[in-house]
Amino acid sequence: MSLVLPVSPLSPLSPWTPSAAAAGVSASASAAAASQAIKIELDHYALPFDSAPRIDNGVTLVPFRTIAEALGITVSWDAAAKTVVAVGKDADGATAKVVLTLGKKTAVVNGQEVALTAAPVQQQGRVLIPMAFFGRQFGATVEWDGASKTVKIQSPKREMRLMGYYAISSYDQVSRIDSLNAVAFGWSQIDTYGAFTTTEKPYRLPFADGDVTPESIVQRAEDSYLMVFGVDGQRQLTKTLTDAAAKEASIEQMVAFAQEKGIGGIMLDYEGLGWKDDSATAQKQFNGYVSALSERLKQEGLKLSLVLQPLNGSYKGYDYKTLAGYADEIVIMAYAYGEEKQPEPLAKVDEAIRLALAQDVAKEKLMLAVNMDNENETTVGDKIGLAKRYSLAGVAFWRLGILTQAELSAIDASVTKIGG
Repeated sequence: MSLVLPVSPLSPLSPWTPSAAAAGVSASASAAAASQAIKIELDHYALPFDSAPRIDNGVTLVPFRTIAEALGITVSWDAAAKTVVAVGKDADGATAKVVLTLGKKTAVVNGQEVALTAAPVQQQGRVLIPMAFFGRQFGATVEWDGASKTVKIQSPKREMRLMGYYAISSYDQVSRIDSLNAVAFGWSQIDTYGAFTTTEKPYRLPFADGDVTPESIVQRAEDSYLMVFGVDGQRQLTKTLTDAAAKEASIEQMVAFAQEKGIGGIMLDYEGLGWKDDSATAQKQFNGYVSALSERLKQEGLKLSLVLQPLNGSYKGYDYKTLAGYADEIVIMAYAYGEEKQPEPLAKVDEAIRLALAQDVAKEKLMLAVNMDNENETTVGDKIGLAKRYSLAGVAFWRLGILTQAELSAIDASVTKIGG
């Protein structure tokens, strides 16, 4: 992984009907005025909503479905009974089932009645519930900032697929492999002649040190990829993609090397495509290469992961929709938007995710790359929060060897690998 280089409205709880509309406009004028400027932030980034929070008699009411779905909570609406049923995880990771009824100041949590500070109300076809109750039941930290009129929510720790990159100089944090579901080993690249190599810096096979060998490190990983890095700065990738002999040789060599080292798949990190060619040409070339690689990997029972530059970046050679049909997973390289060593703007990362989803790529196939050269212990949780918000498969961290203890603690507070 190189160091160089508007949310769709959520479906309503019930259809827009005259009765729902009446319920919405029946709110008092004072409540409406008090709520006009109320905002919601989830993991320090604005959460869009289509029915505004409001304050009734000193109690802050928030749109339930909007927040719940952003936290991975399943919500259903029973129009006949006027109840909302939500199923998710509580603060301890156990399943919590919550039933709320419009106009009733008690909720049912795992079969037990719990008092509410205010009854749920319907507004513009949405159900609003007391802010504090939501946080208690589903493990989220919920605060009210009166000065900015903002509901601030910190998402609870979630189980997700976690990947780390082992490349360049990662051995100091080799033990971190145990906390990951997958590791991408950055031990190969496409050289300036368009050929596959494992011996050139910076992405080369490390030397053995006594009993510690590349093979022994691979064996520690639950799931593994050989990361093949390439950049089209001198048109070397274009040669690899378009020259028949170079194409076949690179594919055969990377497959053979992965098998030799006991690695379970190939991760392509081909960057800079579409910079010097028109996007359609670059996409066609890369699609053809990936198609051939995918077929070859299937023959050997190996997986395919693609690291793709973001759709809101400068490089337009990546056809997410077509590539998703070939790959087992896609890693969105949502960084390098501004200055190096500076946290990525959340708005850009959010946009990159939304654009990928808009290409009909299943969220279960998408992972978000987080470049820890640019992030820190106060910003990494916000990036993870966006992956949670869209229920992506997981997060990929660049890279082992550069993470501080504070950053590791922040990651561990926000997410844990699937299977614990």
